[in-house]
Order: sequence, then C-alpha cells, then structure tokens
Amino acid sequence: MRLMNLRKSIITAAMSAACLLPSLCASAQEGMTPYSKYGYGILNDQATSAQRSMGGVGYAMASGRQVNVMNPASYAAIDSITFLFDMGITMSKLWSSETDTQGARHNEQEFGGGLNYVTMQFPVAKNMGMALGLVPFSSVGYSFSNSISNGSEARSGEGGLNWLFAGYSIRPVKGLSAGVNFGYLFGTVINDTYVYTNNGSQTLFETQVEVRDYHLQFGIQYGYDINRDNRVTAGLTFSPGKTLLGHAWGLNYDMTQTSNKADTVGYTSLRHKYTLPAVWGAGINWQWREKLMAEVDFTYSPWTDAKFPDIDSEKQTLEFSDRWKLAVGAQYTPKSRGSYLQRVTYRGGGFYENSYIKVLGNTIKEYGASIGLGLPAPAGKTLINFGVEWRHRQASPNSLIKEDYINITLGINFNERWFYKNKIR
Repeated sequence: MRLMNLRKSIITAAMSAACLLPSLCASAQEGMTPYSKYGYGILNDQATSAQRSMGGVGYAMASGRQVNVMNPASYAAIDSITFLFDMGITMSKLWSSETDTQGARHNEQEFGGGLNYVTMQFPVAKNMGMALGLVPFSSVGYSFSNSISNGSEARSGEGGLNWLFAGYSIRPVKGLSAGVNFGYLFGTVINDTYVYTNNGSQTLFETQVEVRDYHLQFGIQYGYDINRDNRVTAGLTFSPGKTLLGHAWGLNYDMTQTSNKADTVGYTSLRHKYTLPAVWGAGINWQWREKLMAEVDFTYSPWTDAKFPDIDSEKQTLEFSDRWKLAVGAQYTPKSRGSYLQRVTYRGGGFYENSYIKVLGNTIKEYGASIGLGLPAPAGKTLINFGVEWRHRQASPNSLIKEDYINITLGINFNERWFYKNKIR
C-alpha cells in the first residue's frame, strides 16, 4: 500500500510539473543575462542535476540508475524491473559588471530560479528502454535601460523554447545500443523595446518568434570491458539541422494613445527564414568497478549556417558563431553497500564553451566548474542530487558585460522496482 501511494504521488508530481514547466522554464532565468537577447536565447544541453555537477557530460554515460536525455542510446541500459523518475530545480545568483563609454563601472546583482526539467524512464522489453520528459531547449530573460539622444529606452525579454520528447533505445548485440529522441519543440521568444522621449511620447516595439515544430536526436553507444574492473564506453549523438515551423511578427504600441492599439509589423512564416543547425556530440567514458567514473565530451554545431532575420527588416540577419563545448566530469562512490557516507556519490567537473551568440563582432565565451553530491534516500535506490556550479560569461575580444553565476541545483531521482513481483510467503 505504501509503495502504491508513492507511485501515485510520483505520477501526480510528474503531471503537475509537466503542466507548469513551460512557464517555469521561461521565468527561471528572467532578468539574468542581456546576452539572451540574441537569437533563440541561451541554449540548454538537457543535462540533469547530477550531470551538471559533472560539468554537463553525458554522451557516453550508460547507467540504468539515471535518466540520460543527452544520448537516447543510454535508455537500453535500464533493467527489466526498474522505473526512474527525475526532476530538478535550479536557484541562481548573478553578479554582472560593465564599463560604459565614459569609463564608469556598473555592477548589478540578480536572482533567479525555478523548475528545470521532468523526465522518466522505464523498460519496454529485454534490452529495450524508453524515456519521456519535458526539458528546456533555450531560455530568454533580461531587463536593462540606457539613455538615448532625446530620451531613454528600456529593453526586456522573456520566454524560450521547450522540448516535449519521447525516446526509445535498443541493444541489438552486447555492448552496442542505439536510440532516438523524437519530440515537439515549442515556445515563444519575446523581446520588448520601450522608448521614452523628452516630449512625453512613449512607444513600445515588441517582437515575437513563435516556434511549433518537431525535433529529432539520434544516438549510439558502444561499451567494451577491458577487464573485470575496467569498462570504456564511447558515445555519439546527432541532431539534424532544419528549418523551423511557426510564425514571427512585430507589434508597435503608441502608449500615449488611450486605445493602445497595436500595429502588426512584418508578420511572416518561419519556414526557410529561421533555422536550426545540426548538432554533433561525442564522448568517451571510463568506469572502474562501481566506484569511479570519468568522462570527456565535445559538442559542435555550425551556427554560422543558421538563419535568424530581424522582424522589422528581413534583409538583416543576426550573425552567429559556430558553437563548440568541451566538458569533463567524474563521480566517485566509495562503497555502494557500506555506511551512509560511503554510499554517497561525490561529483565534480568543468567546461569551456564558445557560444553561438555574437554581439557587435564579439563572440561570447563561457566556462565554469561544479561539484555535487548524490545523497541516498534512507530506503531504496532513490538519490537526492545536490550541486553547486560556478559559471563565467563574457564577450571576446571586447569583454562588454562580464557575468559570474552561482547555480544551486537540486534533483530527485526516484528509482523504484515497479515491475517486480513480491513472493507470497
């Protein structure tokens, strides 16, 4: 009876979180970085809280105890009696600094946070696994103001894209697994510009990019036992580039008019005008017994081929950089059946990223480090994953705005034996 109540609680939490996730993902980073003004916002690699504690690695990770959306081939690693449910939240603190044209330095602090993802995984048959979930694809959130020649302007943005997916994986032969994530990519990117002139006029120009389209990711993993204690796994993922479906438009508001009626500008279909590039991911994972695991990942995406025109002038297209990211991470569990502290999993990692965002000819660079703990629940195999992550972001060669983040991540990875039949005594 207690187990059935737990299952019902998990299902209820999953459904509630899935309904709330799109709005929470959009607000989680609100007011956090002006760099999210460009393109589709800050991209997300679909790493869970445990993976973020290891620098965001996962392409070669094959574990039947953790949902790994980064490579759908990993789903086949689940055993025939296990059900996994993983959800995570993030709390962020941002410190940013900027030097204006007069040489004055401006410092700001921001807070953010919210529900990050909801995923679940379960077996389909022997050597077959499936996963479902809702994860953020990108996020937009900023707010800042500055002076202009005849008044002032304020800019703000919100929204982003989310990915509702279903994944399937099969292990046709020993060591080799392949899988696919198929999902619905949806969301709206909103950017507002308020102009206040000295003569009292107030105008709002708002742009919206609304995406409603499918998105695919393919993955493959191959694991080889070097000997009894050591295993090496290689992983590769690929998401094909595509033109997006949906619409984009601009709205002009004269805020001094009592009717406050908006004029629609540049309403257009996204097809052939707004695109996503292909994404390649590769990783190598080494595992020693059930104690130590280490991984190195590399991500590449040719964003210079992507299209993203301005709403008010389709002749102008944002300039992007090719995105690449190098990540390393490891975790260590002293003794899986020892005392409580011996069963705790200790994690750490770091990454360096060349972002796709380009501002006035400057490419955005980002790097960071993280540590975390996997805390076993008092009973069962459920883990509470806690992590602390530091990130630094700035443009290059001109630094523009420098940003430092402290992200606190908390995830609950329920691991239940739903398909296990107890013996009647």
